[in-house]
Amino acid sequence: MAKLVSKVYGDALFEAAMERDMLSPVYEEVQSLQTILMENADLVQFLNHPQIIKEEKLKVVENIFKGRVSDDLMGFLETVIEKGRQKELPKILDYFVNRVKEYKKIGIVTVTSAVELSAEQKAHTEAKLLETTAFVSLEVTYSVDPAILGGLVIRIGDRVVDSSIRTRLGEIRRDLMKLQLA
Repeated sequence: MAKLVSKVYGDALFEAAMERDMLSPVYEEVQSLQTILMENADLVQFLNHPQIIKEEKLKVVENIFKGRVSDDLMGFLETVIEKGRQKELPKILDYFVNRVKEYKKIGIVTVTSAVELSAEQKAHTEAKLLETTAFVSLEVTYSVDPAILGGLVIRIGDRVVDSSIRTRLGEIRRDLMKLQLA
C-alpha cells in the first residue's frame, strides 16, 4: 500500500511539475525538503503524531515553508497533510526524485573496488559507463572493500556487473568441483 501511495503522489507531483515546465526547480526544492526532513526529526515526529489535528500540522508547515518553496510544492505539501499521508512523505519524495532522475537519464551507480581508485581511474570508469548505457550523466558513489581482492563491482539500479577477483575465484572453484577425475 505504501508503495502505491508514494507512486500516486509522486507521479502527481511529477506530472504537475512537467505541465508547468517547472521540473528542475521543483526537483531542487524536493531535494532540499528531503534534507530538511532528514535533519529535523522533531518536525517529522510532529507531522506524524496521531493526536495533533491536521489544521495544526498545516499551520506549522505553512509557517515553515510558505514563501520559501514554490506555491506548487506548498500546495502539494498541504494536500499530502490534508489527505493524512504525511507519514508517506519521505517515500513520496524519494519516488519523485527517482522519477526525475529516470526522466533526465541520470544514472545512480555504486562502484566498489578493492583499493581506492585514482581520479583518472574514476574518470575512465564513468566515461565507460556513459558509453555503454543510455544515461546522460551519472551520480557515482565509490566504496572500498578489500574482500573483493581486485576488480570492480558496479551496481546500476537492480543490475550488477561483478568483475571482482573474489567472484572469479568462486567461479573457478565451482568449475573445479564439477570436474570428476576418472
